[in-house]
Parts: sequence; C-alpha cells; structure tokens
Amino acid sequence: MPLKVLADRERRAIYGLTGMVYTPHIDDYMQASIKKAEILACLKVQGLLTLSEVEVITVALDLLHKRARNNAVVEYDGNAYQRKFSPLKLSKSGKVVRIWAKYWFLQLPSGRADPEWEAQVREIWPTYFLIRTIDM
Repeated sequence: MPLKVLADRERRAIYGLTGMVYTPHIDDYMQASIKKAEILACLKVQGLLTLSEVEVITVALDLLHKRARNNAVVEYDGNAYQRKFSPLKLSKSGKVVRIWAKYWFLQLPSGRADPEWEAQVREIWPTYFLIRTIDM
C-alpha cells in the first residue's frame, strides 16, 4: 500500500468522516455515495439529466424562506415542508459548529418526514450527513 494512501487513511481515522473511530465499510460506502452524487451533479449541470423534484422544490423553498429556522414548517404547493439543519463542519476541538447543512424534508399528514423524500435528500447531498472536523 502506498505511503500516501496509508497516511490519508490514518488521518481519516483520527479526524475523519465518522468521528474518532475508523470504520472502513461505512467510510467506503460514503466515499462511493459522494462520488456518485458528484457525477450526477456534473451531468445535471451539463443538462444531460434533469433536476429531480426534490432539488427543484428545495431551490424554491430556499428562495422563499431564506431565514427559516431549524424545524420550521412551511407550506408550498399544498404540502408541508420542514427545515432541518445538521452540523457539516466542526472546529478542530469539535465543540463549535463552523458550517451548517440546510435541507428540507417533506412532511406526511401524520407530521413525520416522508422516508422516500429523505432517502432522495441523502442520495443527492450525501456530504450533508458527514461531520468534518478539518478540511480534507
């Protein structure tokens, strides 16, 4: 194994994508998810793929409700959407959130998030669900 690959793996184990514990299967899955999302985003920018309903509605909601707080529920086209925030980047100490990921979940009539919508959000923006303590 090349020294650079080994050093990067050790660095991820210390600061990494999943905290202080190195979990190779989860990290490999997340890296593949991130690569897939990058490829799909590139194809969408080039116009070879159309934007999904989730992306179109997210852009519209972001424009209409720029200052929505965490767990705020808004109406759009007869559906309720809940604003969610999750930590995207932490300080080196891990005590302060530097960057927040912002996304919307479609709410079902029961008040719970639609699992299919949530799965699409996680597929489109997998990096929103990683917590980083340093830039990699």
